[in-house]
Amino acid sequence: MGDGVFEGLLQGVWALMLAGPVLVAGVAATVFVVRRRALSGGASGSERSDQLFWDLFLGSAVAVPALLIPTLISPWTGLFLGGAGVAAGIAAYRGTPKYLARRAARSDHRALESAHLAAQARHDELIARWRRYELDPACSIDYPALTDVRLPETSALIKAMRAADQLRSDPHQEYPDAVTRLAASLAAAERAAGVPAEQA
Repeated sequence: MGDGVFEGLLQGVWALMLAGPVLVAGVAATVFVVRRRALSGGASGSERSDQLFWDLFLGSAVAVPALLIPTLISPWTGLFLGGAGVAAGIAAYRGTPKYLARRAARSDHRALESAHLAAQARHDELIARWRRYELDPACSIDYPALTDVRLPETSALIKAMRAADQLRSDPHQEYPDAVTRLAASLAAAERAAGVPAEQA
């Protein structure tokens, strides 16, 4: 009789080790997918119910055998696995919004960094374009208005350059807009100074 109990415990442990990860992963993945779809919305009522059916069907196709087979071998194993499955479902339900928020934040940060790098390259081009009028003697003589801050267009250009420089160091949502304003200010100052369009 002692051998039978020991053998039953051993089979239960093996069933727990084999079926436990499958059950926990299946329940957690199913709850995650259902919760993510519910939070994202977007689909119509009939599409949503169809997606819900297939998500639950596929999740059940994995989770139910992973629970039933060990339960047939050892009832206490099935009870333990049932508790583990419920815990995994609750954890996935609660954790899904936090995970999606973190993923969205990472995506937004990558987009912000990409926009920042593009704005930095555009900023460098604009500063190089303006420095021609300051450092090139021929351009300085031909278009002195571009270095005369008493003119409103040149004054606005200098202010736009300062604003863009202040936002340049760290990724910031306002930096690309500041560079766009700098480009517009430089174009306006060039027009006011009489710079031909093909030379600007």
